[in-house]
Amino acid sequence: MRARFTVRLFRPSDMGRILEMEHGSFGKDAYDRNLFAEFSHKCGDLFLVCERRSRVWGYCVTCIRGDRAELVSIAVDPAARGKGAGSALLASTLRRLKRRRVARFGLMVRISNAPARAFYEKYGFRKLRTVSGYYEDGEAGLLMSKDLT
Repeated sequence: MRARFTVRLFRPSDMGRILEMEHGSFGKDAYDRNLFAEFSHKCGDLFLVCERRSRVWGYCVTCIRGDRAELVSIAVDPAARGKGAGSALLASTLRRLKRRRVARFGLMVRISNAPARAFYEKYGFRKLRTVSGYYEDGEAGLLMSKDLT
């Protein structure tokens, strides 16, 4: 059964929980507090969190450049995975981008991350190309994109 999540804008008081999820999801590749602070200024109205019962269970950061947007990072607490938190975040982001008439939404995902790739494909993202050595550990990234027009 899918839980009900509310999506709202990031607040500075969410930072500790965001970092917790970031480190739990990405380990040594996790973004640091300073980078998230920069995202909150640069991409603030598309730095979203989802919560349920006053607890943050996931976040999503998207930045717009011209008529294109990039999904910078998305993470969901392992305890909430498969319950709709990621879907709530991505659906809300897509609605916001369409209202702004963004033409294309892109992202990069690890080639080995089959669950994430399947999640993005479910939302209509398609594979554009493989980028060799994209990640610091040398793993390839898969560039994916979705037309919003």
